[in-house]
Amino acid sequence: MANETGSGELVRALNWKGAFWVAAGVPPLVLFSIGGIAGVAGQAAFVVWILSMIMGFSQSFTYAEMAGMFGNKSGGTSVYGATAWLRYSKLIAPLSVWCNWFAWSPVLSLGCAIAAGYILNSLFPIPASDSQAVVDWVTAHMADYTASTQSVIDYIAANAGTAPADAITAVATADGVNALTPAFRVWQAFQIDVPGLGALHFNSTFVIGAILMLIMLAIQHRGIAATASAQKVLAVLVLVPLLLVGLVPIVTGEINTMNVTGIVPPTAAYSGVNGDWSLGGWTLFLGAMYIAAWSTYGFETAVCYTSELKDPKRDTFKAIFFSGLLCIVFFFLIPYSFQGVLGLEGMLAPGIIDGTGVAAALGAMLGSNPIFIQIFVILMVLALFLAIMTAMAGSSRTLYQGSRDGWLPKYLSRTNSHGAPTGAMWTDFGFNLILLALASDAGGYFYVLAISNVGYIMFNFLNLNAGWIHRIDSGHMERPWKAPNWLIGLNTVLAFVNALFLGAGAKVWGYENALWSGLIFASFILPVFWFRHYVQDKGHFPKEAMEDLGLSDHGDLGPRKAGMLPYLTLVAGLAVVLWANWFFTLPA
Repeated sequence: MANETGSGELVRALNWKGAFWVAAGVPPLVLFSIGGIAGVAGQAAFVVWILSMIMGFSQSFTYAEMAGMFGNKSGGTSVYGATAWLRYSKLIAPLSVWCNWFAWSPVLSLGCAIAAGYILNSLFPIPASDSQAVVDWVTAHMADYTASTQSVIDYIAANAGTAPADAITAVATADGVNALTPAFRVWQAFQIDVPGLGALHFNSTFVIGAILMLIMLAIQHRGIAATASAQKVLAVLVLVPLLLVGLVPIVTGEINTMNVTGIVPPTAAYSGVNGDWSLGGWTLFLGAMYIAAWSTYGFETAVCYTSELKDPKRDTFKAIFFSGLLCIVFFFLIPYSFQGVLGLEGMLAPGIIDGTGVAAALGAMLGSNPIFIQIFVILMVLALFLAIMTAMAGSSRTLYQGSRDGWLPKYLSRTNSHGAPTGAMWTDFGFNLILLALASDAGGYFYVLAISNVGYIMFNFLNLNAGWIHRIDSGHMERPWKAPNWLIGLNTVLAFVNALFLGAGAKVWGYENALWSGLIFASFILPVFWFRHYVQDKGHFPKEAMEDLGLSDHGDLGPRKAGMLPYLTLVAGLAVVLWANWFFTLPA
């Protein structure tokens, strides 16, 4: 790795194609939550993906306009939008950046947790109960079990009516599976229970996941150009087979149209039974829209690298537009083919929900040859690498620019000789080690996903509204690409639609406190910003941050032309979230 000898500046080394390849890790995000969304949306899952993708593509045009306004900044739309709120509140701007970061950063830990699961399945598999090794073990140890063996007695008590001979066989088989399971597969050094958060598991999944994160950190230490080159190779290897998975079932007629019609939510989350559009059904649907947003809106990461683009005026719009088109294709084809082939029952298989069985399902959709499955296991791990690399690149630039603009601690703006923001990257790594320990079981995985998305929707709300605030307050600034007025208006409405998703949907994911946990984590920006602004900077923003808005660095933030409208917007958004959280309830 390069040593920390950089100038603190990022390097302009990308064209729009490079930014496109860095953002190419977004389409595989569909695989993170495809089973979970099917669980809560039922037959309506495919519609959820389509509606969410349309919303994400529409919103991207507001983001593209703002990105073009700040050609010397990186970090994504939260940074560009935060400048609109700066005149109205010193706290809202850093809140936007903070929420965007803790929404994107967990992709590192979640992706590495799934990848670790695949590696464990490949190298340290749990033997099947009917495998020859287990059968041989049972044969060799059957004499050790009788009807008076305590484990046999317990089995009969738990399974009334079971004959002693059958109970002996069942217990011996279970013991054989346990005995032949590699010790590393179930190894755990220790566990820490954190009240209100969950259990931190320092186990085999954690160890493998941490190693994977270090590998990707090493790649990104070489700078954005090297990252883009690696992403291009990974994207070609991953996205072409995924495209085939989406297309082949359609061409061969394997799609069962009954699986993608009858659009109704389930009776309850993961019930697999069709329900109706009652209040509980709508709550589940909105919960699915809430989580889908985390994946489908993600291609806005294409504008995280504006200050690393050789020609930001020309390349910014192209990067996000073509990334959006790529995502439209994949977020349509993969959910449609998955649901059309597997049906609701297949989508609710444990391996699909937790992500570890997605590769087998993908391979099976192309044929019954076991080689397909093994190929897709490898491709799934590469797909996870692709998504993780995208998230690490984007979230580290958010921290970096937040530091340059005076919202986050100064050390986060350190770069190395390759122009990589290493202070931010190592902070991402340390934060995600904690999340990895939390996400090392299925329950923790969805908890991390649910609370991180609280931040994502908050960032989304603030930044879609930043579009019209910039139009009013910063109408004098050059806009290399300008969105139509009607689209800015539509995206403002969508900001409140997303607030509805947040209020209604966060509770759907098995954690009634997910919304409140996310809001508490969002509030952590208060001491962080206080330290940077009032301790490190003595109450002044960095001069370059003010110059971006054509302002001085002497506390004059310019006129608030929008008047009370931004404040009323915040109140209205909060009201929508609280009302939706109160009104929408889960099925009884």
